[in-house]
Amino acid sequence: MSKVLRLSCAASILALATAASPTLAQDAQSQDEQADENVDTGSIIVTARRRDERLVDVPVAVSAFGEEELQRRGAVDITDVAQITPNTTLEESRGTNSTLSAFIRGIGQQDPVSGFEQGVGIYLDDVYLNRPQAAVLDIYDIERIEVLRGPQGTLYGRNTIGGAVKYVTRELPDEPTLRLRGTVGTYERAEGVVTASTPINDIVRIGASVARLSRGGFGENLTTGLDNYNKDIWAGRGTLEVGGNGEPYLIRFSGDYTADRSNARGGSRLIPGAASGAPVLDDVFDTRGGLVDPEQDVEAYGFALNARLDLTDALTLRSISAYRTDESASPIDFDALPAVDLDVPAIYANEQFSQEVQLIWDVGGPFTGLLGGYFLDASADTLFDVRLFTLNPVLLPGFTAFTQANVDTETFAVFGDFTYELTEQLSLSVGGRYTWDERTADILRQNFLFGGSPIFGGDGFPLGGPSTDFSGSEDFNKFTPRASLSFMPTPDHQIYVSYSQGFKGGGFDPRGVGVNAPATTPGNPTNEEIADFLSFAPETVDSYEIGYKGDLLDGALYIALAGFYADYTDVQIPGSVACNVGGIATFCGVVSNAGAAEFMGVELETSARIAEDLSGMGDELRFTGALGWIDADYTEFVTNIGGVPTDVSDFREVQNTPEWSGAATLGYTTPMGGGDLYLGSTLSFRSATTQFEIPNPFLDQGSYALLDASIVYNDDAGWSLGLYGRNLTDHEYITSGYTFIAIDPVTGDPVLTNGQPTPNLGTEGTLTAFYGNPRQVYLTATIEF
Repeated sequence: MSKVLRLSCAASILALATAASPTLAQDAQSQDEQADENVDTGSIIVTARRRDERLVDVPVAVSAFGEEELQRRGAVDITDVAQITPNTTLEESRGTNSTLSAFIRGIGQQDPVSGFEQGVGIYLDDVYLNRPQAAVLDIYDIERIEVLRGPQGTLYGRNTIGGAVKYVTRELPDEPTLRLRGTVGTYERAEGVVTASTPINDIVRIGASVARLSRGGFGENLTTGLDNYNKDIWAGRGTLEVGGNGEPYLIRFSGDYTADRSNARGGSRLIPGAASGAPVLDDVFDTRGGLVDPEQDVEAYGFALNARLDLTDALTLRSISAYRTDESASPIDFDALPAVDLDVPAIYANEQFSQEVQLIWDVGGPFTGLLGGYFLDASADTLFDVRLFTLNPVLLPGFTAFTQANVDTETFAVFGDFTYELTEQLSLSVGGRYTWDERTADILRQNFLFGGSPIFGGDGFPLGGPSTDFSGSEDFNKFTPRASLSFMPTPDHQIYVSYSQGFKGGGFDPRGVGVNAPATTPGNPTNEEIADFLSFAPETVDSYEIGYKGDLLDGALYIALAGFYADYTDVQIPGSVACNVGGIATFCGVVSNAGAAEFMGVELETSARIAEDLSGMGDELRFTGALGWIDADYTEFVTNIGGVPTDVSDFREVQNTPEWSGAATLGYTTPMGGGDLYLGSTLSFRSATTQFEIPNPFLDQGSYALLDASIVYNDDAGWSLGLYGRNLTDHEYITSGYTFIAIDPVTGDPVLTNGQPTPNLGTEGTLTAFYGNPRQVYLTATIEF
């Protein structure tokens, strides 16, 4: 089926769904009455457009998960919402517990090193997190999580090309409260969260939460004896609020801290050792990596001042000031064997200051609007060794390639978004953004012999001069527009069409080898020639969407249906490969604007009250579902083969983007005692997924489904008890991995030797996978005073 025909079918499905809505032409109850009488999905209040709106009123593809729903599902961290959100991937990055890899509708970023901007924005209470380290946010003291799909820029401080995930914490209550939450479960899981708050006077409130999150390993490192995939986290948040409660201002000062002392996460080898013959382990959660330097350690903290001042009944001024910093030390054993065959000790250090100002006009009349400005000053420093001690122990004993890449980002932006009600039912929204990005990089790469670099406590000494010693900067400026047309035939039904353009600035490859740059004088490239070699250009996406949202049958049925098409150009493809530097086989970055891609798809989210009052006691049976389909294809993917630019798009796939994704939840709630009892089960599924642009039959994950279940009792006296089972069928599935094996440069097929992949870096061959969590069962008790 052609792409045009498939897009036409998608539009037809939307049109039929809209036409089939049985209450589309009926008058609906007012918003207040609807919210009071029904706890339906469409009445959930979100801030996707930087103002409080019902979900059904927002002409944007957005999923929202409130505290109660997250509690019923037993959600642990921010990655859990991806299971129930269409066309969304949120995962712990390979080899870590706290670095996030995020993709929405085919756009994202897997590489966590400095120099690469994320394709999906993560926001903590409206503060953009510039780096993926420490972005796997644990769920506690939360109000809701929102997932916005598609480019964001006219309403948000930082432009994000693929979408945004908003983590929103609870505002402080008006009376003293104390909440205790404890969890015990399989794999020695033991967690505790204490949350307390109190008003100081009529306008000042103070509160804090402290969390201790721990779990034993799913497996073991058979070389070091340490638990593998364990969890060892201390975290906390504190908040001071002034105003609110009818005052024309609210000032919210907050701080958060996370210390992750979990062990380094080791991968599972998918192939035997090419040199040692080390067999593949039976347990996918076991590993044999011997690298323990540096000790795994992640520390992150931040402060934010979020202020709102009502200048008039119609005009509001908002200010969001924030400072954040984090540092991660990680021993990454690529080859997952005791030998120092491809071992990478790494340090990531990030710091950011941001300031956002918004002027919001909303008087309830025909015109509403937002005008904003944003500033971000951020630094991202990455240091790592690539230790290849087995490369040639005689001629190159203890060979190490050390890289230090400091990449700074300074960005300014002005943005606006305005809505005008052409009639009582028809609204036009237009917006625009102008972004000024400046990227500055200092990159040093130095080879060592006889051990690792001194930065990581090694005894190596320099082998010749630096292969990269670069300093430079580049500016990336862009205007990006947005427009949408919304038709609401009744207050509970909306049809919309929209166009938005997304933009992600370029940068410098932090792992590039400057001496490999094409030079006028062979072997002696200038700084300008190195800059051209290391730099990559911005990427853009033009996104089109048509959608329908509706509350039907007096709130018993909510439907959100969207069809989208995106034209993605100058796609940035970061990667690392085996290469030759001065006759030595080593490790190089390879980044290019490979070409172009097209995405089209359909997303459906629904919540339906199947039955109610079956027992005559006010019980309810509800179905909640999400379904995503996406056709993601590279239309151009140019790579250099034998010195000749070659389009290999027919042999490349969009990574971390399954064609089908979705979930179905059946939940039953019934009054019991002094509260209510909930019984629910969720089946989530994803079709086959490639981990990188080059398909790999060993590493890529086939289609799979996960089954979860929960039993939760909430008592009106302020306590609850929940029993949860996750991945009840104990299914094994790959989420990420590393690969350094020889491949055909066109097709990407592995080159085999004696039926096994051939190493192209190190002697053992690196084909290592990381897996999603196995079956877990846990009990959570909460009490609030």
